[in-house]
Amino acid sequence: MFENIFKDTPENIKKAAELIQKGGLVAFPTETVYGLGASVYNAKAVAAIFEAKGRPTFNPLISHIAEVDFLKEYAAQDERALALAQKFWPGPLTFVLKRKENNPALDLVCAGLNTITVRMPNHPTALKLIKESGVPIAAPSANRSQTISPTTAKHVAESLGEKVGIILDGGACKVGVESTILDLTHPQAVLLRAGGIALETLEDFLNEKIEISDGNPNKPSSPGQLLRHYAPNHPLRINVLTPEPDEFYIGFGKCEGAHLNLSETADLAEAAANLFAFLRKADEQTEFEKIAMAPIPKTGLGLAMNDRIKRASYQK
Repeated sequence: MFENIFKDTPENIKKAAELIQKGGLVAFPTETVYGLGASVYNAKAVAAIFEAKGRPTFNPLISHIAEVDFLKEYAAQDERALALAQKFWPGPLTFVLKRKENNPALDLVCAGLNTITVRMPNHPTALKLIKESGVPIAAPSANRSQTISPTTAKHVAESLGEKVGIILDGGACKVGVESTILDLTHPQAVLLRAGGIALETLEDFLNEKIEISDGNPNKPSSPGQLLRHYAPNHPLRINVLTPEPDEFYIGFGKCEGAHLNLSETADLAEAAANLFAFLRKADEQTEFEKIAMAPIPKTGLGLAMNDRIKRASYQK
């Protein structure tokens, strides 16, 4: 059905890496969601990401690396960043770091800022693709801007179609919500986006309180700060205990009458992995005009999930 989906075999990963080197776009799996990738050093290819997604060019992209040594090319490192990288990479943790040099090739990736956003994904296909490509890969989620993030190759194809040269199919994403973003450009670390690694875990490791910031949606310093993001086409109402008759209800924990339940056992990891896929299913149904979602605890991965559904439900 979708001619640009290819199983993530070594041969297909090599073909995808060659496409990256030639300035093409490749969608690939990570542990969080599927990413739409291009070489960070090819401004034309990066521009094609923005065009394919319909993404505002003032919204910076995450640069994905496969080895910590990649950081030396463009980011200013310190002991704190290296310690966090050693502990949590590869994994769903993204750093905002100061750019090492004023390399104009990185201006579009960085949205003109003097910082760069970088992480090392915890997925064998992603790491193999980056290593095979020989360059860091800029990659936002592989979907149209402000719509539901993709957790399967099929989701990518349905959202972006032929705008992607190759979609590497590595199965469903395990974490299911995007990475935690931590700004390390100041003495005190700042959480810019809750994600796959809990705030409490990072505070315990750093042995300090982390400031929380939603950022400026009109001038984001990292991805995921737009007021409306991850949104379905159906209106979404959140923190709902009793849905209306015209609402498709997504539950959590012990929840009677739910059409889908993120986790009947109230397991936040299971719920996070199901979040985008269930939002997509709710959006595809035609019986109900609206979507409602049960309350989700605002601890651990729940902080990230609440951030996503708040932005998904935002109405101007």
